Amino acid sequence: MKFGAHVSTSGGLHKAFANAKAAGCDTIQIFSKNQQQWKGKPLTDAEVTQFRTAHAESGINPLVVHDSYLINLASPDAELQAKSRAAFADELDRCARLGIPYLVTHPGAHVGSGVEAGLARVAEALDAIFASGVGAGVIVLLETTAGQGTTLGRTFEELATIIAACKYPERLGVCLDTCHILVAGYEFRTPETAAKLVADFDRIIGIERLKIIHANDAQKDIGSKTDRHAHIGAGFVGLDGFRSLMRQPAIRQVPMILETPKENDPQDDIDNLARLRALAEETNNAI
Repeated sequence: MKFGAHVSTSGGLHKAFANAKAAGCDTIQIFSKNQQQWKGKPLTDAEVTQFRTAHAESGINPLVVHDSYLINLASPDAELQAKSRAAFADELDRCARLGIPYLVTHPGAHVGSGVEAGLARVAEALDAIFASGVGAGVIVLLETTAGQGTTLGRTFEELATIIAACKYPERLGVCLDTCHILVAGYEFRTPETAAKLVADFDRIIGIERLKIIHANDAQKDIGSKTDRHAHIGAGFVGLDGFRSLMRQPAIRQVPMILETPKENDPQDDIDNLARLRALAEETNNAI
């Protein structure tokens, strides 16, 4: 199994690989620009070359970008929809230039306009962006969400609806967040419930679309819809939850990336990755 973390790019995008090595990552997720700003500083050819060289030397794969938290492709507001589309297209372009295959995004929030309308707007926005040709080859990973407020993506069915409505389904995959699915109401903390979760995902979405798992424990329990991450084994997912997931053959092929708290960086990532690897070794011996 491959394990990694969301790592800092402070000092330049290429710095991600040194930070990843310090934490012991096999795979990484980054922001390709400031996630709290609509527009990022354009990438220079020198930055791209520096990043690609550092990547090739690192042996770290796969690489993942998480898009800006400001983007809402489900928004009914015309101005925000236009800004979101432009920002998302830029995210795709940056991934393509840097050679990063996956872009993770939250499906967005319908802001009171209704789930059905919101899902349709996400598919329409993705179609328009893909049709423009930007970011060719980059796969967009729709992330499962905690379900707070009017956010979309709480259920596998909602993600499947977006994929089915999109004219470019080959450009879409899924990122499953362990904290989010638990607080959204999915039980998987026993081998039996984990097996059911994987079977349901395969039936509703297709297990081949699951490309990345965000490995996060949860500060709140099942059904709380509270998106608060915790260290591995320190929350309501617990070691049993991760252990049960890792026992599922389909899950074992999917890279796990931490988005856990970083009070002590990189030691927190080192400790959390050690817990995940110990569970993987334990389940290896048990299978």
